[in-house]
Amino acid sequence: MARLLTEALGTFFLVLSICLATASGNALAPLAIGGTLMGMVYMGAHVSGAQYNPAVSLALAIGGALTPAEMLRYWAAQLAGGAAAAFTALAITGTPVPIHPGAGVTPVTAVLVEALGTFALVLVVLNVATAKANEGKEFYGLAIGMTVIGAAWTMGGISGGAFNPAVGTALSTAGGDGFSDAWIYWVGPLAGAALAAMAYRVQQG
Repeated sequence: MARLLTEALGTFFLVLSICLATASGNALAPLAIGGTLMGMVYMGAHVSGAQYNPAVSLALAIGGALTPAEMLRYWAAQLAGGAAAAFTALAITGTPVPIHPGAGVTPVTAVLVEALGTFALVLVVLNVATAKANEGKEFYGLAIGMTVIGAAWTMGGISGGAFNPAVGTALSTAGGDGFSDAWIYWVGPLAGAALAAMAYRVQQG
């Protein structure tokens, strides 16, 4: 129960930061989002592993760190935390924050960009937070947060910048315009995570 609560809380504050920072229109929103994720990683890593992302959980399941049943429980907690955050942000601001690809971006391009951003994020997570060579080192939260900042700034305007099915689902749920593009934020991130899990296995020999 402690692990699932931690996953729900970490995802809640990640999604809340995305919604509030985006609604404010602040150009530095990626810094706020990455900084919040960094803090939540340090908050929950020792309890649940601080995944906060179904794509990360999938990669860990592929690598054998989670059973399929554990992965599904993590997904449920992450999705619940994300949805609660999106509706909380809507209650605070009165402004829905939908998620869609950028103007003129095709679904195929958006899926590719989501896969690439998630690949980078998950590969960083696996190497800094799970590799035996990095056990006991405490830079993992900074590395993960900085990867999200970089991906959000460079790719967010193209794909929508979720890199996380819980984020995509939460913003689609409370964004006021339905689920027309929600599939992009499952297909892209899960594909990127699966590829990252395979790349990590090759890296580890």
